[in-house]
Amino acid sequence: MPNALELVVVIPAYNEEACIESVILHWIEGISSFIPKDQFKILVINDGSKDQTGKILDEISGDHPNLIAKHQLNGGHGNAVVNGYKMALELQPAYVFQTDSDDQFIPEDFQKFWVKRHESQFILGHRLVRHDDPFRLIITRILKYSLVLIYGTYINDANIPFRLFKTSFLKKLLEALPTPTPFAPNIFLSVLAKKSGENLFNIPVTHKERETGEVSIRHFKLLQVCWQSFKEITAFRLNLNRLVRKIRQ
Repeated sequence: MPNALELVVVIPAYNEEACIESVILHWIEGISSFIPKDQFKILVINDGSKDQTGKILDEISGDHPNLIAKHQLNGGHGNAVVNGYKMALELQPAYVFQTDSDDQFIPEDFQKFWVKRHESQFILGHRLVRHDDPFRLIITRILKYSLVLIYGTYINDANIPFRLFKTSFLKKLLEALPTPTPFAPNIFLSVLAKKSGENLFNIPVTHKERETGEVSIRHFKLLQVCWQSFKEITAFRLNLNRLVRKIRQ
C-alpha cells in the first residue's frame, strides 16, 4: 500500500515557459529535503497558456513522479487556484500548500510554515518587501484597508500566493466560497479563516523581482478587477457570519 500523502503543492501557471521547469525542480528539491518524495506531489494547473508552458510540463512530468500536470482552458488565476485546490482534495493529502509559478517566492521559506502546521489549520505568509509594479502596490493597499472597513479585520497580505491549509479545513473553506468563483478567491479564504478564529501567523517571506514572463493584468485592467473584487467582497459580507459559524462546527 503506498504511503499516504503528507502534502500537495498547488501551483497555477500561465505563460511561464522561461522559468516553469526551474521553478518546479526547485520546489521538488526544496520540499524533498524534509518530506520524503513519495509523500508529496506538485500539482501544476496550466491555465490555457499560449506559450510552451504546457508542453514543458508534460515533458518533465515523465521524469519526475512528484509532478502532476493538469491543463485547462484559460479561466484566470483565481479559477486555476480553486480548481487546483479541488484536485488536491481528491488526492487526500494531510495538507495543501499554494504558491505561484513566476519564481518570485523561494521554497526555503516553506519550512517556516511546515514546522507550525500543528498550531493552526491555516497559515499565511506576507511579503515583507514586495517587488511589484507601484500601481499594483497601491491597489493592494486599498483592498487591504477595504477588508478592515467591510469586515473589521486586518490581514497583512490577504491575497498572497503562499499559504498552507490543513486539508479538512480547506474543504470547509471551499464549501463557503461564493459562486461563481470570485476573481481573487484567496482573499475570501483568508477572511473566512481569520474570522473563524485561526492564527494566520502572517509569516514574513521573501518576494523576488520577476525576471521572466509578463504580468498578465496591468493598470486599467487591474483597476477594473480591483473594483470587481471590492463589489464581491462587499456582497459576501451579508453571508459571512453564517458561513463562519458553519466552518467552526
